[in-house]
Amino acid sequence: VGDSSVLTCPLKGAITMLMWTTSPKAGGPCSLVYRADRNMTERNCSDNINLTFRPGLPPALEIRQVGIAQEGNYTCEIAATEGVFYVTYHLNVLGPARPSLYCDEQGSPMCEAAAGKPPAQLSWVPESNSTAEEKGHDNGTVTVLSRFTTGSTRGTNVTTCMVSHPAGNWNESI
Repeated sequence: VGDSSVLTCPLKGAITMLMWTTSPKAGGPCSLVYRADRNMTERNCSDNINLTFRPGLPPALEIRQVGIAQEGNYTCEIAATEGVFYVTYHLNVLGPARPSLYCDEQGSPMCEAAAGKPPAQLSWVPESNSTAEEKGHDNGTVTVLSRFTTGSTRGTNVTTCMVSHPAGNWNESI
């Protein structure tokens, strides 16, 4: 989320026509069509989706400030002197969880990883026999909440929550 993504098309000879079609999970599809004979691009996509042509590199679709709504399939079809080629990408967007550690009204440590995609994994040090609760949100993210529960802290007053997520790991002690 928030980064740019660049998807490339196969380049085989001189381009006659290039077309990107998108099928995001949220919102409607869009397309960008480049015609070399007119050096013109027709589009019905949002402003953060653009074609890029750079010398010596294959043509690409650049998505600036990717959001979860842009997750989905992106297909490039290219007509060139050597034939017609296509490639399809499935864009999977990672949403980093917002971690926090606090104590509830009874003084029990609570660890929360809010709005992650995919859901974050929570664990405790010392080990806890708690189970994590997940709450899904309309935008595809998930909040995970865990309460530290154990029979004994083995003589320590420090409890650490560890949050594991593909977009980054985090830990904090209380």
